[in-house]
Amino acid sequence: MASSGTPSLLQRVSGSMVVFLGLLSVLTSVRCDEQVPVIMWTSEGISLPRQPPPTAGHIVGHQQLASYLEKALNIGPRNVVLFLQDKMSIEDFTMYGGAFGNKQDGVFPNLEEALQSSSSSLVLPAVSWPASNAVIGQLQDQLETSPLYMDPETLSQLRLNASSPALLVFRLPYGTGSDLLSAKEILSGNDEVIGQVMSIMKSQSVPYTAIYTGLQPSRKEAASLSVEAGLGGGRSLLQARGTHRDRWRDRERQQRVKEKPGVYPPVEFKEDDRTCMLLWAKGLTVSILRNNRWEEHDLTPSTFGEGVSPKLHGSNCDKSKGRLVLNYENVLGHRSFKLIFVMSERHYKVSARRWFTLDAVELEYDGTKARFNGSRNIYAPAEYSYRCKSVTSFRWPLLIPRSSKDPANQWRVSFDDFQIQGFNLKGSEFSYASDCAGFFSPGIWMGLLTSLLMVLVLTYGLHMIMQLLTMDRFDDPKGPGISVPQTE
Repeated sequence: MASSGTPSLLQRVSGSMVVFLGLLSVLTSVRCDEQVPVIMWTSEGISLPRQPPPTAGHIVGHQQLASYLEKALNIGPRNVVLFLQDKMSIEDFTMYGGAFGNKQDGVFPNLEEALQSSSSSLVLPAVSWPASNAVIGQLQDQLETSPLYMDPETLSQLRLNASSPALLVFRLPYGTGSDLLSAKEILSGNDEVIGQVMSIMKSQSVPYTAIYTGLQPSRKEAASLSVEAGLGGGRSLLQARGTHRDRWRDRERQQRVKEKPGVYPPVEFKEDDRTCMLLWAKGLTVSILRNNRWEEHDLTPSTFGEGVSPKLHGSNCDKSKGRLVLNYENVLGHRSFKLIFVMSERHYKVSARRWFTLDAVELEYDGTKARFNGSRNIYAPAEYSYRCKSVTSFRWPLLIPRSSKDPANQWRVSFDDFQIQGFNLKGSEFSYASDCAGFFSPGIWMGLLTSLLMVLVLTYGLHMIMQLLTMDRFDDPKGPGISVPQTE
């Protein structure tokens, strides 16, 4: 992590103003309504090698943020305290943090004190909000432990161990209304929570790494920008979307779909004016275990159908890897919910050909990640699509939770009449489908076994009949009866 006194810009100011002037230095060079700041520091007395902060105007993406976290956790404390605010933007610090000299009006005294006492701190002023949204999943992967959602009262009763990693998540609210004072009061309350948590951690004398970030930007324009980004955004994609050939192709495909009542088009993800991923299902269902019962939610109406355009931002694909992200809102009480299909294509020496596999199906909800592995059961030749009548995680499961501690154990997923293809697409239609049912289906095996049993019974009966012997003497009605002696 970068030391609070090493960057050239921050050497001119006191330690208590590190985070606020660091954020202010890039306020004019980045679109603050698209990014979320990420602030990291370690407990007092813990010094780590310096990580250089990004240059002014640079937007930190998913991979770069994962690199920052990995370097910090590989060397620093593996007890992580994550303060996850519902929304956060740079203006929250410039407006309410006393960054313009009005320190008496600042609402972050506890955050300032924590940064000043830490010898290793890092400020990332502009992180793409999809990357900050997935920070829990990244920490979960690197620490190999499930997140624990806490509050200061629960933390005071918990005894941490410096030798075993822990991911403690504190959800902080954020509210914006017509009265700007309401947001200021909420941020002040959040800072008090940070102060309480830091005090409890200090009393336990357990080294820790603290992170403060948000799930989404607090600017209202962020939502509309993310929707406009659509399938990944980019000027070339918007131009390609408006070409005559693309419009004609979409119109023709929609016309073919309308000719077949009850059939809707698949989800299609395009990149560089070509279709690189297709997904279709008769039903997409997710369920969560709450109070010893399963609560179910049907994602099909939000994914398929006439006039339905699922949000695919965060998706990407290339020749060997693909990631299809379906974004939803208000699913089973979670405001942000993602259904992610992770695919790959590689060459296997044993079969001497390339195969396409569905490596994982991931659920991301409010920053938490649940992962189901599917590479052992869901695969097809690289030139084909994959199709299966039923893909589930609970009934003849093809999707298996990654580990016994993974949050996926609290979830169920079910895909009916499922078909997917992530590579070697030609046009906007699926290639020949490789079905999950083998040549000998359960019905065929039952018929064969029943027939074999009947053949065995018939063979045994014929064998018994052939063993019968004809009597060598018969009764003559005109002659004396045959006397059979009872004793020898």
